[in-house]
Amino acid sequence: MQKQQLLYKGKAKSVFETDDSDLLILQFRDDTSAFNGERIEQLARKGEVNNRFNAFVMQKLSEAGIETHFEQQLSDDEVLVKRLDMIPVECVVRNFAAGSLVRRLGLEEGQALNPPTYELFYKDDALGDPMINESLSVSLGWATEAQLSAMKDLTYRVNDVLQALFDKGDLMLVDFKLEFGVFHDRIVLGDEFSPDGCRIWDKNTKKKLDKDRFRQSLGDVIEGYEEVAKRIGVPLS
Repeated sequence: MQKQQLLYKGKAKSVFETDDSDLLILQFRDDTSAFNGERIEQLARKGEVNNRFNAFVMQKLSEAGIETHFEQQLSDDEVLVKRLDMIPVECVVRNFAAGSLVRRLGLEEGQALNPPTYELFYKDDALGDPMINESLSVSLGWATEAQLSAMKDLTYRVNDVLQALFDKGDLMLVDFKLEFGVFHDRIVLGDEFSPDGCRIWDKNTKKKLDKDRFRQSLGDVIEGYEEVAKRIGVPLS
């Protein structure tokens, strides 16, 4: 597989063309951003840790029958993926109250949500990723009703698989976001799953072990990521 020209450079990953029109290479960089890119720093080892973390989780989801864009890990910081036509809608599941939900509704951080909530957001940094609904997504042509239904079903299935995985490591999967795309008319899980896009707490102490350590200037960001990885069995070397 030959790596070719840069297709897109995001906040934390670069996307490269390959000599196969159905495949791309994602490179996980050490860049770390918060507040829709307003704060950006370089954190050593982050690209490698997130790449290995993502590969491990994607393989677990695949084993559970959930199709993802993951093909194979190529190096410490690169992965081969299917080329998806991405849908600009983020799917968010919340098992416990945190982040914007706490700010919007004045809830207590950590309050259990039973059943878990499901929300949609329009992926647009300039607009601050505003909250949307299914009707708006269809009306504006971002996704069809059938695609949105499949995305919701897959998101809840991912939640079931990952809650069990993190629970074995004495961790709480507080919330997470997923992105989907279309591959040969199928809805497929894309982007990444790493501590950059979810909230993970220690079950006993409620210590935050995710990107909130960066957002809230708590320090030891990558150390937190590595702790989660070790607890769930991610090979880091």
